[in-house]
Amino acid sequence: MLPLSGIRVADFTQALSGPYFTMPLTDLGADVVKVERPGHGDDSRRWGPPFVGDTAAYFLSVNRNKRSVVLDLKTEAGIAKALALAARSELVVQNWMPGTADRQGLGYAEVAERAPDVVYCAISGYGLDVALPGYDQVVQGTSGWMSLTGAPDGPPTKIGVPVGDVATVMFATQAIVAALVWRGAGAHIDVAMQDSLVAMLAYHAGAFLSTGVSPHRNGNEHSTVAPYGTFEVSDGHMNLAVGNDRQWQRLCAELAADVRFATNPARSVNRVALYASLVRLLRTIPAAEVLAAARAAGVPAGRINTVAEAVADSDLVTEACHPRLRVVRSVGSPWRFDGEAPRAYSPPPNLGQHTDEVVLDLGFPL
Repeated sequence: MLPLSGIRVADFTQALSGPYFTMPLTDLGADVVKVERPGHGDDSRRWGPPFVGDTAAYFLSVNRNKRSVVLDLKTEAGIAKALALAARSELVVQNWMPGTADRQGLGYAEVAERAPDVVYCAISGYGLDVALPGYDQVVQGTSGWMSLTGAPDGPPTKIGVPVGDVATVMFATQAIVAALVWRGAGAHIDVAMQDSLVAMLAYHAGAFLSTGVSPHRNGNEHSTVAPYGTFEVSDGHMNLAVGNDRQWQRLCAELAADVRFATNPARSVNRVALYASLVRLLRTIPAAEVLAAARAAGVPAGRINTVAEAVADSDLVTEACHPRLRVVRSVGSPWRFDGEAPRAYSPPPNLGQHTDEVVLDLGFPL
């Protein structure tokens, strides 16, 4: 038994933020029923290359363990089946354009009328009162993240992963799990990508709220801690993150004796001179030697891996047998329950693979 065993999720989402949100719920034991359009399905089935067979790797990466049901939500019959599914579920999730669910008759009011204790989560770009589409590229800009990312003298830059989608997933998961535990008279949860990224500005937003000055790009350096960033070594680059004065003294006693570099405030003020000294020193030493010294001093440090190296070095990869594509591999959820890691128990579904069994279970004829 897993923590969410017995919980059914009516999943009306597509692309990334919704499917990436519901997939970890399956790892926790939930039965996620993915509702897709006839003939087309989730847009991300075609977001490639790369493809595995005729299915995009993008889709395969965020839809394991789910059941796929094809319903035509432009017809009365399709809406009736969708409402029945929603009313028989503990959680309903959708990421349509704000207003779409209400026009279709699948909004919170319609579902809650049939299932008062339902937890209904709507994911949007800018909130349910703003009828605008929200994709990660755009929201990284509107949320202030791109103004903080990249070289100080370079252009605004987006994070390499879709952080807007991922951040929204994190906050949505916290809210729905809390609501499922609460299990009062149901809940209507509104989670926006814009709000999620603004909430994750963390100390950058705090600095602005305290001083009235908007933070700027620092490249790979930290705005208030030094030395903390990316450094060239004799055989490449690596990251060093010195978090306090004790770590600094253990790592580099000679430089720490310089009054300009003795404390973190002093190092921050004199970071140009500090980094110049470190660059001259580190570029003559191989990464393995710097890593050994950093670990001996208790200083966080690490190589800069490629995606291939990071995945190969991880124990999160899980796999399931697919009827058409043979083995499908994906990165699993990072938690452990009683020492056990979640593993895929079924592959991402073919389009409409489970339509008949779900429709019959809802009491509709085929």
